[in-house]
Amino acid sequence: MELIQTMELTKYYGKTRGIEGLELRVEQGEFFGFIGPNGAGKSTTIRLLLGLIRPTSGSVRVFGKELQKEKNDILRETGYLPSEAWLYQGMRVRDLLKLSAGLRKKDCAREAKRLCERLQLDPSRKVEDLSFGNRKKAAIVCALQHQPKLLVLDEPTSGLDPLMQREFFRILRERNREGAAILLSSHVLSEIEHNCTRAAILRDGRMIACSSVEVFSKTSAKRVTVHGSVDLNGLEGVRDRKNEEASVSFLYSGDMDSLLCTLSRGQVKDLTITEPDLEEVFLHYYEKEEEGA
Repeated sequence: MELIQTMELTKYYGKTRGIEGLELRVEQGEFFGFIGPNGAGKSTTIRLLLGLIRPTSGSVRVFGKELQKEKNDILRETGYLPSEAWLYQGMRVRDLLKLSAGLRKKDCAREAKRLCERLQLDPSRKVEDLSFGNRKKAAIVCALQHQPKLLVLDEPTSGLDPLMQREFFRILRERNREGAAILLSSHVLSEIEHNCTRAAILRDGRMIACSSVEVFSKTSAKRVTVHGSVDLNGLEGVRDRKNEEASVSFLYSGDMDSLLCTLSRGQVKDLTITEPDLEEVFLHYYEKEEEGA
């Protein structure tokens, strides 16, 4: 079942393009990633999916329902974590969590307590006294405590220390195994690579690629690292070359026999050939877009 479906979704801010012609499909129970630098259109897409802004054209369906007609029903089963957490001042954390639960007409006290303990968040603290990281933790609990069927997360880990990031993603994976769909927007590619099953790459408001993370990782290019002395001049398919004192590393998408012949003429002390990481794949797609422009 398609939990999220957009059709030719387009948003312009005056003459400035936010996104254009976005066709997005997220399945029930999927852990889906949005990849792209700042300004690529990730946050605009998320705001459109939540009904926070209206599209210039196109449409959105969530849980099989038309967003503009059944937004309240959709948001009741959705958890949203914005990139920046702006919380009500003059409240204690526990009151903030109770207010958030009340908006969805649910008693979330037990789950809120469990999440606060796991994230080491003191619910008796005043909101205005919280550090940036603890404000983010409070926003996380607000987004998760009602156990939504859909989680929409926009750059969720900024402000969290590494231990809290690890615990946060542990919680997300648990929710995903229980059946929740998760849409994770991030420019930290390792977060996508280690947690998502499928991802879309955005650039300048357009989706330039969408596939499983496994397929992205298995491009024709290989990361080759050679320790020793070799002459790569004339070898086709070499890019992103990095020379160090006693080694050279590069992405290679040419003929493997040609590579081995070239290396055999040098003095190779050690050789590794591996799949590229997701960051290199991401840059590869952006380079292809520039070549086609």
